[in-house]
Amino acid sequence: MTQNKGQISTLPIDLNPQYLPQHVAVIMDGNGRWATSRGLPRIAGHRQGARTLKELLRCCKDWGIKALTAYAFSTENWRRPTEEVDFLMLLFERLLRRELTQMHQEGVRISFIGDISALSKSLQTEIERSMLETLNNQAIHFTVAVNYGSRNEITQACRQVAELVQKGELNLEEINENLVEQQLYTAGILEPDLLIRTSGEMRLSNFLLWQMAYTEMYFTDIFWPDFDRAAFHQALLSYQGRDRRFGQVKPSLSA
Repeated sequence: MTQNKGQISTLPIDLNPQYLPQHVAVIMDGNGRWATSRGLPRIAGHRQGARTLKELLRCCKDWGIKALTAYAFSTENWRRPTEEVDFLMLLFERLLRRELTQMHQEGVRISFIGDISALSKSLQTEIERSMLETLNNQAIHFTVAVNYGSRNEITQACRQVAELVQKGELNLEEINENLVEQQLYTAGILEPDLLIRTSGEMRLSNFLLWQMAYTEMYFTDIFWPDFDRAAFHQALLSYQGRDRRFGQVKPSLSA
């Protein structure tokens, strides 16, 4: 998580520190197209995309944003070419081994959401080690979604609730939103305030469907590997111009 010279380490003066999102989620789209446009193999885009993610994590920490969740690999991504999938899995494992010590020293708490049972044993070991070692860190909560699909997550939560009812441990009248949320991968994690998706795509792609009921969304044509602090600054400016009512009407407009 080293920082390059010339980057904005302090919060830009045109951003209101009192109105920053506490939790930012990102769909890191466009790695392959970024590489192809430069005549490079797609894996080069994923490698550069990993650097961009590390820089965004540092930026969030520098600017006082307390949580970052990244959509790293979806349940649908297994359909990609085997060579690309294998590279991504190896990249995840190498990054954890190489970056864990420094992230731990800088107070980063690491979590993973998704079905990690489908991953290699060595990657599962690195994931479990990173979560255990950083469990008590409080500078920023960094969540990585790997083999994650929101519909699967919600289905699993419903199944777990149904099992409690079947066992007689829960009455139907006791089922509510809070109970369902407790069964999700993200139990205990604040819902995202802001979602950023790069590369011009404007869809959620099965990401945090339950959790983003009132999340502000920001879409940009920039490919993920080019999403730097200046681009993040623009996303935050857009966010701070939003009027977040959470389904309510403001008193001044209710008459």
